[in-house]
Amino acid sequence: MSTQRNLATVEGMEISNLFDVSGRTAIVTGGSRGIGYMIAEGLVRNGAKVYITSRKVEELDQAAEQLGHFGDCVALPSDLSNEASMLGFVESFRDREERLHILVNNAGAAWGAPLGEFPASGFDKVLDVNVKAPFMLTQSLVPELRATGTSEDPARVVMIGSIDGLRVPFGDNYSYSASKAGVHMLARHMAHHLASEHINVNVIAPGPFESKMMSYVLDDPKRRAGVVASTPLGRIGTPEDIVGATIFLSSRAGAWLTGVTLPVDGGISTHG
Repeated sequence: MSTQRNLATVEGMEISNLFDVSGRTAIVTGGSRGIGYMIAEGLVRNGAKVYITSRKVEELDQAAEQLGHFGDCVALPSDLSNEASMLGFVESFRDREERLHILVNNAGAAWGAPLGEFPASGFDKVLDVNVKAPFMLTQSLVPELRATGTSEDPARVVMIGSIDGLRVPFGDNYSYSASKAGVHMLARHMAHHLASEHINVNVIAPGPFESKMMSYVLDDPKRRAGVVASTPLGRIGTPEDIVGATIFLSSRAGAWLTGVTLPVDGGISTHG
């Protein structure tokens, strides 16, 4: 028995086993572009079957077609901030799958306006998309997550937060920073209550990556240079950076982590 246990432990420590996500079923919300697309591509390339969703059908179908060159990807359009649409997505997923190994809550929205001019709609939209929608979706999919989880290999929920939820941003995106700070605590709260269900909930808090949300800064050479200069590691994030963190949290390597917020930001959050 001791020899068998030792052999199993050694095999489990091999990279091919520690970071393996092949054969797993995943959902990536907001998977048609930006960080969501990067994560979806990383999971597909490493053997997971990935369902992506977003509101824009044509853009989503194009993304699924591109990702289909690397593996198994299915597009299921939905506006997750709308309860009926979200429940329709869950039903469409259930028509195809009984189990879910990985849920990446990435879809997000932002809003900026000066203090004194910030509209109530700018809070409502951002909190609905960034906080309420991932909570309601995760809650709806608990049965499918529970069906896959074990004590040694739980099901995984990965919430995409932001360093703007860890530090005071430079801009006037008040509802965005509040929502991402909320995501970080929401994940800890859910992690505590879902641990006994063998469902782990963690957060990745990205810094600057190439995305539509960051394009207003990164497409301007001068502002981009300022972002790079303020990043201790001296560059913008790459797909490998966000995919590596996601696979770590989604694989055996991250099986004993829950309620954790992991900054993937080149050291920006060290500024305080």
